[in-house]
Amino acid sequence: MRQIVLDTETTGRDPKTGDRIIEIGCIEVINRQLTGNNFHAYINPERDSEEGALAVHGLTTEFLSDKPKFAEIADAFREYVRGAEVIIHNAPFDLGFLNAEFERLSWQPFETDVANVIDSLLMARSLHPGKRNSLDALCNRYDISNAHRTLHGALLDAELLTEVYLAMTRGQDSLGMDIDVEQALATDETADAVTLADIIVLSASDEEVAAHEALLDGLDKQVKGKCLWRSLENES
Repeated sequence: MRQIVLDTETTGRDPKTGDRIIEIGCIEVINRQLTGNNFHAYINPERDSEEGALAVHGLTTEFLSDKPKFAEIADAFREYVRGAEVIIHNAPFDLGFLNAEFERLSWQPFETDVANVIDSLLMARSLHPGKRNSLDALCNRYDISNAHRTLHGALLDAELLTEVYLAMTRGQDSLGMDIDVEQALATDETADAVTLADIIVLSASDEEVAAHEALLDGLDKQVKGKCLWRSLENES
């Protein structure tokens, strides 16, 4: 399975008011293995970033002024994600910006080019209800170091999200494993014998038996009949 972990940085919070994408970072994962075939681009948004957004990502208008416009990287980006399962933290935010950029090019929405989109924030909320599930909080929860993250960056955040997503879905590893049962059972035939020979069986002492019977007598009185344990003993 080909998966793309995606993150963006933007000039602000609302594409409907003209905010634009200024950075895209993507990490490719195939069969839960990082391939190194990543996608990263800084983009000239042709406008300034809002003060709050600039404080988050630190990408100034001057820095972005000589970078390509979205239309110049759009074909390569679209081809890169085509057909993949895309993982985004708080997907509605990034999808809103991606679809706004696609609409400017008279393209169909981003989701039509990919297999599907997984919102890792919704997944985290399901796994950890009532807890903080920001990317930083999840890094702390899964012991993933983000000490080098002083500012937000699309590629860096995508790398961290990749580690978080793989940690959150680690229990699914066994679901995709092909196990040859016969081969597993055909290991050293003496292993079971050795294991059984090493088991020490201790019988209950008279005192332990008496204590057990006293406990069952008390349970019988509480239920005004035979407790479940005694019923099971009679069946055996």
